[in-house]
Amino acid sequence: MRNGCATGALIAALCAGLCATSALADCAPGVVDIRGGFGQARFTVDVADTGAERALGLMFRESLPKSAGMLFVYDTPQRASFWMKNTLIPLDMIFADASGRVTRVHSNAMPQDLTPIDGGEGVAAVLEINGGLAEKLGIGPGDELRHPALDARVAAWPCD
Repeated sequence: MRNGCATGALIAALCAGLCATSALADCAPGVVDIRGGFGQARFTVDVADTGAERALGLMFRESLPKSAGMLFVYDTPQRASFWMKNTLIPLDMIFADASGRVTRVHSNAMPQDLTPIDGGEGVAAVLEINGGLAEKLGIGPGDELRHPALDARVAAWPCD
């Protein structure tokens, strides 16, 4: 029976190692995880981390899969303001600071609207998803985003 315990311990250790490897693999450039009082959500994302990519954003797209979005990443935290020029679908904008904490959520930005949407100061990342989805899921200020672009040294929910 003693060997049975050792075998069980070995299997448990192997499983723990595989689970840890899987968790690291889950934190990938094309994925954003969000957690909060509502639970967790995962979105496949395109990353806009250059000025040209951020300027284009989700313009001209006619649809967006429910579990998809775009993550805008800034080199340094700053005031971020968006508009919906040439954007054909309603979007929610989830603004986050350098730690990945959600600071603001703007719901249902109207297609083609030129009104500036201010995310405030200290924005390091913005996740755009389908309009109304943040409210439906319960995503709000204080929730945490996880993505490799966020500095693990200050991230509330680091990838490593």
